[in-house]
Amino acid sequence: MGSPSDRSYSNSHEWHKVEGEVLVLGISKFAVDALTDVTFVEMKKVGTKFNAGDVIGEVESVKTTSDVYSSVSGEIVDVNKAVVDDPSILNSDPYGKGWLVKIKVSDKSGLSKLMDSLTYDKAHPAH
Repeated sequence: MGSPSDRSYSNSHEWHKVEGEVLVLGISKFAVDALTDVTFVEMKKVGTKFNAGDVIGEVESVKTTSDVYSSVSGEIVDVNKAVVDDPSILNSDPYGKGWLVKIKVSDKSGLSKLMDSLTYDKAHPAH
């Protein structure tokens, strides 16, 4: 099964989905599979402002720690507390309940540099 086509993907395996006035960000199934069992999620706090390319959190597994980047500039307006409290949600539902943060975007130009799902899946075929 390929990556959902209703969002865009970065080379660092984050997905970005525009929902009205906010952008929802998470990590791809490819990233979750590479990490194996996710054991810890920590995101910057609500109200944190950042620039495109900045680290906005981290995801840890038994194998490694991986930074989470945003491809847009903005402000975190919501953090998925359910995933912070139970990181295993990422293992089972990275595109649904496993979203990480919601962002009020101040500069969305970074979205134009992202891949669509077909391009992402072609570059990362191990789904």
